[in-house]
Amino acid sequence: MFDRLRTWAHGNMPTRETFEQNRFLRPIAHRVLRPDLWRFHRRSVARGVALGVFVGVIVPVAQTLFAALLSLPARANVPVAAVTTFITNPLTTPPIWAFSWWIGRGVMRLMGDPRVAAAIERTGDVGWLDWALHDVGPALGIGLLIVSIVGAALGYVVASFGWRCWIGTKWTHRKQGRC
Repeated sequence: MFDRLRTWAHGNMPTRETFEQNRFLRPIAHRVLRPDLWRFHRRSVARGVALGVFVGVIVPVAQTLFAALLSLPARANVPVAAVTTFITNPLTTPPIWAFSWWIGRGVMRLMGDPRVAAAIERTGDVGWLDWALHDVGPALGIGLLIVSIVGAALGYVVASFGWRCWIGTKWTHRKQGRC
């Protein structure tokens, strides 16, 4: 299963050449094409996963571009950061936003508050835009920030642990002479 996933990821990851040929990235190509940003090692992959999850949740559009650009100062793996942004897609974005809104409401102590019910009932009176900006917007923004930070931290831990297990398995196979 991991071989199929690795083959798929290898075939679909952006390469250094695609960035070299992009006319918009040409002014910063010398920074984007640094070899240490394209090597797969434990820390850069974990940073790339964390950055990709963070950007994928918090940025609504052009996520891959933002992840690639933010991976420069973070010294994260560019292909991993770009691919990990696809954690949000048309199927996963609505549940993530609903969960973020729920978390944001809880953080803002609006859960069970009578003002929430009044705000929902006011929708017809005030207009949906006012309701979205003043009642839903702050809770969604706070929730998205919390979900993206927690998701990035979990992604970093899972990637680091997964990398360590993968290397441990390779060492065990090598010790047994299977490799």
